[in-house]
Amino acid sequence: MAERPSITLRSSAPSWTELNDLSSSSLGGEVVFSTDDWFAAAEMLLSDEEPQWREGFTEQGKWMDGWETRRKRIPGHDWCIIKLGLPGKISGIELDTSFFTGNYAPRASVQAIWLDEPPVLEPRQGGAGKAASKAQFTAADELRSDKWKTIVEMSKLGAGYKDTCRTYFEVQDQGPFSHIRLNIFPDGGVARLRAYGVAVPSLPDSEYSLLDLVSANMGGVCFGYSDAHYGHPRNIIKTGRGKDMGDGWETARRLDRPPILLANAAGILQVPGSEWAAFRLGLPGYVRAVEVDTNHFKGNYPDSVIIEAANITKAVDDETAKNILLGKNTEDKWKVLLPASKLSAHKQHYFPIEKLACTDRITHIRVRMFPDGGISRIGILGRYDTISCQ
Repeated sequence: MAERPSITLRSSAPSWTELNDLSSSSLGGEVVFSTDDWFAAAEMLLSDEEPQWREGFTEQGKWMDGWETRRKRIPGHDWCIIKLGLPGKISGIELDTSFFTGNYAPRASVQAIWLDEPPVLEPRQGGAGKAASKAQFTAADELRSDKWKTIVEMSKLGAGYKDTCRTYFEVQDQGPFSHIRLNIFPDGGVARLRAYGVAVPSLPDSEYSLLDLVSANMGGVCFGYSDAHYGHPRNIIKTGRGKDMGDGWETARRLDRPPILLANAAGILQVPGSEWAAFRLGLPGYVRAVEVDTNHFKGNYPDSVIIEAANITKAVDDETAKNILLGKNTEDKWKVLLPASKLSAHKQHYFPIEKLACTDRITHIRVRMFPDGGISRIGILGRYDTISCQ
């Protein structure tokens, strides 16, 4: 049995793997066509969960966590079309063959396109043991997806062992794109596909609408954090409530907690440290309310939270802004947006504008939880700056 990827390998991943996975099924990613799903259906490519090994067999063969086609006995190669959950600019592609050792796809490529309208395709029936029907092939062929822009040239993949299963491809022409096509040559299995990038926001008709300015759907992205032991902080800017604790941001327990905890007059624990995560807003704007949701976090929610904000001018690029905000001796760049606020277990907390300490234009936020714990979602509700978004 193959082992899961080593910590060393994962820590050496490119920096763009910290961005949002635009293809994730939890963000709306969907397989709309696949040539073959004999051993395992292509939908598993888009799962947020790490690939797993499971003993046992199905009617088709060995149970596998990913997309696996039959051994091809006709001309051609296998491929599938994926609708991105968040159309946007793709910085890089990760292909993971975990546990596919003697049955992995030896080569792959990726193509992409922006479609203004959803493609007209025959519906998928889903599940293993199937192959595309003649009608499905005919509809898919009309998209001429083999002519889409190639963003990853045909490249070798590694076998699904812990130190060879992950292959990373930096994308030069980043789009934006709405759909991608994964080609495997000629057949085999891939456990996961992840398209890392930043969504292109769909602006509302009215500038007076309240939007979640930090939402991944609006182009929000995490660019730094202190700890992500159990869940990545990018999870907390997804839309909708989290499905479980794994669909949130949870840190390890801090080791600098006092042996005996004390609280101030407001009931907030007095601790020497905190965990933090910083985000670039998808839309710069003016905050009118903040939401903090500890859904599912019942015995491990933070005691309190502080949210800080900063305003970085458009003339500064992302890397410079990151250095300014995360560099040394730059604490004066942050202003308190939400003062220290007590949190409760498994609850949506709403803080109206009267609770906020800053209502100026902002471009970035930093969430600080005390001393540690888990947050499911945050919302930075406000009106976007129409001038900077033009």
